[in-house]
Amino acid sequence: MSVEPTESLRLLSKFAGGDLTETLCRIEANARGLTADCAAAFLNDQGAERAVLTAATDMKRLVGQINVTIHALGILLCLPHVLEDGERVEYLSLGAGNTGRPFDLETDHRVAEFKFINWRGGPESIRQNSVFKDFFMMAESSTPKRKYLYLLGTEHALKFLGGGRSIESVLSRNEKVRVLFRSRFGDRYTKVRNYYSAQRHMVAIEDVSGWLSELGEAVLAGDPGSEQSETSE
Repeated sequence: MSVEPTESLRLLSKFAGGDLTETLCRIEANARGLTADCAAAFLNDQGAERAVLTAATDMKRLVGQINVTIHALGILLCLPHVLEDGERVEYLSLGAGNTGRPFDLETDHRVAEFKFINWRGGPESIRQNSVFKDFFMMAESSTPKRKYLYLLGTEHALKFLGGGRSIESVLSRNEKVRVLFRSRFGDRYTKVRNYYSAQRHMVAIEDVSGWLSELGEAVLAGDPGSEQSETSE
């Protein structure tokens, strides 16, 4: 049975104490010499109740929903800045993935993808794969409309797109996109920079962090609470 979010937080906070690492170290130390006949009493003494496990499971589910909520709210709050006078929205795709629609946003003037990613400047292969997929799918789209990829900061993404990572590596986890890419280009492009250099004029890459200061500050601070999974693909 699920627990109300406030009760889940209370249970998890009670179990974790002031510092979860210290709490777990204490439990580990107290567990030395534990036997079957006193295991139940030990769990009770340590606060390791089934209700806490239920609370943790519920919070994990809610965190997944938070990522989707961030993506949806980010797109919605960008609209007043993105839309030009007279421009009309034809559809929005706010959930995880594009829910059967090709892009996050299509208007009578443009198509757009949004990535609210917490870039850290390291290897970040999953984030890079996601950005390349979006850039490629937009660049190769037959729509005559303007194409935009909106990111929380462009420095790391542009460095990746202009870099030497291999196309095979970037596409290795997405067979559908890999097959599409090779069907169109064969072995013409071996490095990300080769493809990006040839197609960069097709997609405008713009920074939205100035419009979403809350998310922009989280990125600058390296806050893992920003969207960093691929839930929005």
